[in-house]
Amino acid sequence: MARLHLFDLDGTLLHGTAAPVEISRQLGLEAEIVELERLFVTRRVDSLEYAVRVRALWAELTEAQVVAAFEGAPWLSGIPETWAEIRERGDYAAVVSLSPSFFVERLLDWGVHAAYGSRFPAVPFTEAVNPEGILTPAAKVKIMDRLCEEFGVRRGGCVAYGDSVSDLDLFGAVPVSVAVNADERLVSLATHSYVGRDLRKAYKLVRGSVNCGN
Repeated sequence: MARLHLFDLDGTLLHGTAAPVEISRQLGLEAEIVELERLFVTRRVDSLEYAVRVRALWAELTEAQVVAAFEGAPWLSGIPETWAEIRERGDYAAVVSLSPSFFVERLLDWGVHAAYGSRFPAVPFTEAVNPEGILTPAAKVKIMDRLCEEFGVRRGGCVAYGDSVSDLDLFGAVPVSVAVNADERLVSLATHSYVGRDLRKAYKLVRGSVNCGN
């Protein structure tokens, strides 16, 4: 049966950085976002407070700057090729990230079946953040379950790719996982671990394995 491959974005598809950092760099606010990222990783702010602070930080953000951040980001090599192979095998690929959906959804043009991120107001911002649209680590599992139902895939056929504590819930919910340039805590939970800059090599770790749970 078909498999569903779920990819994190920040630190996973993006090497050594995150979408908010790349966006903030366009505004000359790299130091500010790095501090906010630190507060989030150490759980001194939650997903909603992080989003509200980011919305304020990006008050002058334009669509052109979002495009520049996306196009200039340090993506892993082989992302479209990996997703093309997944499609050819009759499997599915999705990106599920806590980063803004207006950045994450640009990956649909690269061939992923679905892309989910926190729903921010449209750029340039004229509205406040809607708390209901902001994702948490636990929301990644709920989205996976919705996608399983949509694509006709069992949980046992899911593979997760991630790098940090925001992926802990998802890694705990799937039978197969790949830690990509990940911190030690996630590596200790993962089925496989990959360090490098080519997604094709991370995917190769699970490509030939038997469809677990199917």
